[in-house]
Amino acid sequence: MGTLKSILKPIVAAIALAMAIFCSSGAMADEAKLDELVGQLRDADPATAHRLDGEIQLEWSKSGSASADFLLKRGQDAIERGDIDAAIGHFTALVDHAPDFAEGWVSRAGAYYLADLLGPAVLDLESALAINPQHYEAIFGLGAIFEAIEKPVEAYAAYSQVKAIHPHHPDVTEALQRLEPLAKGQEL
Repeated sequence: MGTLKSILKPIVAAIALAMAIFCSSGAMADEAKLDELVGQLRDADPATAHRLDGEIQLEWSKSGSASADFLLKRGQDAIERGDIDAAIGHFTALVDHAPDFAEGWVSRAGAYYLADLLGPAVLDLESALAINPQHYEAIFGLGAIFEAIEKPVEAYAAYSQVKAIHPHHPDVTEALQRLEPLAKGQEL
């Protein structure tokens, strides 16, 4: 039995190494795809931007883990049912299980926002942006929180960052117009 263990140990190690290389190269390909989609989004016309936004959202939702995908779905279902506490529980399990999955942090931030827990929501959005600095929905979430706590200058800055990434974001132009007098002052 000792001989079998000594033979299997390097084989298992080699398989683990191959899986790590395979998984990381897949992640790099997804990251490259996202970078390409976001680059196209910046220059797209409104109809193309809408399509690209859908593709980007789909890519963001891919965790690479069936368990993480399950927790994301359970949290989303809880939000739809209006069970915010359950959603926070599912999303907390998700970020514990997959801390490098930005969408988990964004989703929990949304649930925290719905529960009026703005401090934890900001922390989660910051975690998401540390993983994916181009996550315009996370930046938009920060803008919404800044607006909710009556910090129009910060909200305007966040929404401006979203507009730079996604010029045709459905809510950004209106938010910028609404906040401009508060953020920049009114002309006399």
